[in-house]
Amino acid sequence: MTRTTTRARATKRGIGASLLTAAAIFALSGCTLITTLSGPGTSGGGGPQEDAQLVPSGLEPSIQAYYEQDLDWGDCGNGRECATAEAPMNWGDGASEKIELAMVKVPAASGNPLGTIFTNPGGPGASGISFVRDSAEYVFTPELMDDFDIVGWDPRGVGESSAVDCRDDAGMDEWFYGVDEELDAETATDQQIIDAVTANSKEFADDCLENTGALLEFVDTKSTVKDLDMMRALVGDPKVNYFGFSYGTDIGAQYIDMFPETVGRVVLDGATDPTLSTFEVVLAQQGAFGEATRTYLEDCLTTTSCPFTGSVDDAIAKINALMAEADDTLPNNADGRKLTSSVIDTAISSALYNDQSWPYLSEAFAAYEATGDPAGFFALSDSYYGREPDGTYADNMFEAFTAINCLDYPVETDPAKIADFNRQIAESTPIGIPGPEALGDTTCQQWAFPSTNELAPVTGAGADPVLVIGTTGDPATPYAWAEAVTEQLESATLVTFEGEGHLAYTQGDSCVTGAVDAYFIDGTVPAEGLVC
Repeated sequence: MTRTTTRARATKRGIGASLLTAAAIFALSGCTLITTLSGPGTSGGGGPQEDAQLVPSGLEPSIQAYYEQDLDWGDCGNGRECATAEAPMNWGDGASEKIELAMVKVPAASGNPLGTIFTNPGGPGASGISFVRDSAEYVFTPELMDDFDIVGWDPRGVGESSAVDCRDDAGMDEWFYGVDEELDAETATDQQIIDAVTANSKEFADDCLENTGALLEFVDTKSTVKDLDMMRALVGDPKVNYFGFSYGTDIGAQYIDMFPETVGRVVLDGATDPTLSTFEVVLAQQGAFGEATRTYLEDCLTTTSCPFTGSVDDAIAKINALMAEADDTLPNNADGRKLTSSVIDTAISSALYNDQSWPYLSEAFAAYEATGDPAGFFALSDSYYGREPDGTYADNMFEAFTAINCLDYPVETDPAKIADFNRQIAESTPIGIPGPEALGDTTCQQWAFPSTNELAPVTGAGADPVLVIGTTGDPATPYAWAEAVTEQLESATLVTFEGEGHLAYTQGDSCVTGAVDAYFIDGTVPAEGLVC
């Protein structure tokens, strides 16, 4: 899940987020597994089940037709096959406009797959097409790729599927990096800041509606879950096998809750808690990123190349002073973009997703202190937003991110609650410059289609056993969320990874990958309380 923030500066800014970066480093780590066997073809769901129904009964004919369409898989290079599925824009109206869902498959290396594993890398808004097409061998173990077809897709609103479109590259630069130089950070009143941010958010929301059209109302997660069930049938699997990462776990958890009878083997790595409001998500993430910042600084201060001296608190004070100074002076990057506290904040967030990026953050601070060159901060921030060196954006992730979140999360409008949450958020992290207490989620407040989603626990009553993985030092999806969703799902088992950074399986720890692979391939459910 990408980081969300409601804080504002005197600068114009969008919702902060981070592009999931997957890496597979196959390290050794010891753990113990106690096996509970459930082989392919049995209740574990890994292989074909003779008694399972491919297409749900009782569907309206117009909806059933989508479940019975044929996929035309074609070669798309590097051992991949691609296809396009159609889905109704509105699952509540089979006669609504058709949308397209782009899919990519890496066929099982064995040539005799146990089934399909669908996967989503997170976001919301991250591309499942690029995730599988470009990174499958770096994410999934050879054992898993030998026994299963791996299928990724761009969810509705994302990438190569029927997509949300808000602005061109220059417009996205304005959204992420634009500065309202008429609004002085030192003298502007809270109301002036709120008015400026609200006006900027209204412009962005209006652009999204104008350029996307009716689709903007139907890119919510529950519609994506219905797309997934349709795709399950289209690949010929009576039960769905699914590996969700970060926000992708929300798709998986909602699927378990909505379609428990067709749950096969499902793994949720970096789980989200579906009961939390936007502010509760922000509060938890701010606290987790704050702890991750302290962990980074503790490590940095043990090295000779660290740009900070003294204690962790001294380093935090220095960072906050640099952020305030940036808002006052607005230093220029080589390409003309101006450094603000928002850019520094985003750069820090980007580096905290993976401890292998910590040296880049240290280098950015060191270079800025030595020469005043902010290029290192912009490089990390650009990576966060998917901005290429030539100023283009690799995908529409953050446009989709905003659209999906505004449909999934009811927006808070009570001024007292907004002020209380903002006070809590400001207290939850040592880094940053808090915005006005009365500033709410201005983008979703201005959104054309208010959320009608009800936040509720997922239970998945009757579903086959599923796995939830939580990383103790995960700043983006705090470990408490994995505990919460495990408690909610009736058939879930929690695997704990004691480590830093976002996600567990992608770090290549053999204890984690071994538990996941045994579950997918053999139906082996790890013991309660497994810690890797």
